[in-house]
Amino acid sequence: MPITANDTSRKSWLEVLPDSDFPIQNIPFGVFLTKENIVTVGSRIGNFAIDLGALQQLNYFEGIELTDDMFMQDTLNDFISDGQKTWRLVRNRIAEIFDATNPELRDNTAHRDIVIFRMEDVEMQLPVLIGDYTDFYSSKEHATNVGKMFRDPENALLPNWLHIPVGYHGRSSTIIPSGIPVHRPMGQTLPNGETTPVFGPSRLVDFELETAFITTDVNIMGENIPIGETEDYIFGMVLLNDWSARDIQKWEYVPLGPFLAKNFGSSISPWIVTLDALEPFRTKGPKQEPTPFPYLQQKGKHSFDINLEVAIAPENAEPTVVSRTNFKYMYWTMSQQLAHHTSNGCRVNSGDMMGSGTISGPTPDSYGSMLELTWGGKNPIKLNDGTERKFINDGDTVIIKGYSQNGQVRIGFGECSSKLLPPFVRQ
Repeated sequence: MPITANDTSRKSWLEVLPDSDFPIQNIPFGVFLTKENIVTVGSRIGNFAIDLGALQQLNYFEGIELTDDMFMQDTLNDFISDGQKTWRLVRNRIAEIFDATNPELRDNTAHRDIVIFRMEDVEMQLPVLIGDYTDFYSSKEHATNVGKMFRDPENALLPNWLHIPVGYHGRSSTIIPSGIPVHRPMGQTLPNGETTPVFGPSRLVDFELETAFITTDVNIMGENIPIGETEDYIFGMVLLNDWSARDIQKWEYVPLGPFLAKNFGSSISPWIVTLDALEPFRTKGPKQEPTPFPYLQQKGKHSFDINLEVAIAPENAEPTVVSRTNFKYMYWTMSQQLAHHTSNGCRVNSGDMMGSGTISGPTPDSYGSMLELTWGGKNPIKLNDGTERKFINDGDTVIIKGYSQNGQVRIGFGECSSKLLPPFVRQ
């Protein structure tokens, strides 16, 4: 089925600024709350939120097989479960409705008043009910940097890293949408030079620049999915800040890996950008040596050229960009991650989320965490307000942005923004 929504010559009758992440060629999906306290599934063009539930009630999706309440829910799970054919039909139809040459909704003031909201008049929600969350560790540069810091620099990568997309299962209960603050976690740490741990606030809270992909229902228990089919089951992507407490992590992660250092908060951008919208930005990833096992082998362009940046904004101060990198540096692709995830028959469901792992590039200014940017705190970063950071301070807001751009169109994610608060105190 052709993806007519990606037509770069198409213009919308809604105003879209030239540097907007959300032209009519994007058409992401999310969930928002209106001023009337109505929760609805929506899309976005420019700075306008589109109520897809209202569009469905007004019969703008006539001819597309949808359950009566498909868009009148508080999550996207049912829509995602309908599969790629439905996603494309709906995106194509939205593009037609908002095409500058289509008067059907454009010239119907009564319908427009029901369907269209300004972004400042809505509150974004978590777009899906996330059943399971897996975080991978798929940036060779990041894994190498961490290995150099904490292990033998000559053998920075562990023996399995070049053979499998390493990952761990995290918690979905503390995944939150952009704009919701995170509290500095309490936990056990082992102070330098000591042999007995202490309990208290983490001193080394860090961001991790990641993306994540959201799946549809992939398989039944016991079934593995061939790598050539995996992209059919990936609905779209979000930006992810997988907050980390490095001192807690260092004490707890041997022998079973990340736990409380990684599950106190994970922030995501609220709009899911579909793989269809990112289709024009496909690119090849790094060469993989040794050659992966056949179940992980793929040819062609299976990575995406997505520019990413992280800024830190202290309270009452302008943000400072501390990292710029690109998703295309990832060693293991999303399709390889999903093929590996199901290779043992593990069931993957609609709304499950898979984190990329920290995305670091080849240069020091493209590292995806404070751990790497300051090299464990040895090289503090100076912010625009004159203060320095080794890690994230209370009151700091971490802002992640991402977009793809060529000579014809810009497709972006908006931002993933979250403020770090002091430890939670029970009243």
